[in-house]
Amino acid sequence: MENGHGGVRQLRYLPAVGSVHGVEVIDFAALRRMDTQRRRVLPQRPDFHVLALIASGTGGHEADFHGYRLAEGSVVWIRPGMVHRWSDVDSCDGPLVLFRPGFLAGLGAAEAAAAACWRLDRQRLPLALLAAEHLGREHEATARDPRLGSPALLSHLLAALILRALPEAPARADAPPAGEGGAHVFRAYRAAVEERFTEWHHVAEYARALGYDVRTLTRATRAATGTGAKTFLDQRILLEAKRLLAHTDLPVTGCARRLGFRDAGNFSTFFRRQAGTPPAAWRAAYGTADAPGT
Repeated sequence: MENGHGGVRQLRYLPAVGSVHGVEVIDFAALRRMDTQRRRVLPQRPDFHVLALIASGTGGHEADFHGYRLAEGSVVWIRPGMVHRWSDVDSCDGPLVLFRPGFLAGLGAAEAAAAACWRLDRQRLPLALLAAEHLGREHEATARDPRLGSPALLSHLLAALILRALPEAPARADAPPAGEGGAHVFRAYRAAVEERFTEWHHVAEYARALGYDVRTLTRATRAATGTGAKTFLDQRILLEAKRLLAHTDLPVTGCARRLGFRDAGNFSTFFRRQAGTPPAAWRAAYGTADAPGT
């Protein structure tokens, strides 16, 4: 683990002995045993996925400036780069699945667009827990005897767990049918945005690079997320801006440069338009670092 700016811990994936395939299964009791200093309640930024199911108990979790109450049936999906903290999981029980970003290839549009936290009903929760238990047993068998290990098997079991645990997406009358082609387009766009959002601020730049027109990207993104391609891109830039302002000591001019804005004025205008407040006011309200306002 490495310390980041402003007290945010940068968590690196360090697999336990026997977890050689990029996935492992623990539970909240193990998390508490490993974290006797309660560092879990402080902001942290992992470079891996954490998928957690709450089988029993209540608690709290915060992810990228949103607070969530946890109870039986809650599902938490922490993505790489997300700033989060377990604000209260002392009474929670259930599995946590840790896996590398590249372990589960080809995430679909629904998986990519899922929220950080949602709730499963009493019919679906036992099935999700059963899927997690199956994955956990295979992981334990691999740890005991690597000859029993199969990355393909673990990957399929993880994919089955995620599909079982995903929230039910409400049907939208205005949403065009995505189809597999639309899902593929959105996955490509989302990956390109994640790679280039600090350089490219216009959908047309992604359209040229990916070989689609802007309308195709907009349709695919709206079908997957309910918002257009431009809104999706702006929200990704805004999220990183909020993270930088709240969790680093970079001045506003430095945040602007980090995110590819030509000057602090353009950045401030963008931030105020998207967030409804100036960058300095956001930092004053949410900042965890002693940082200058300009």
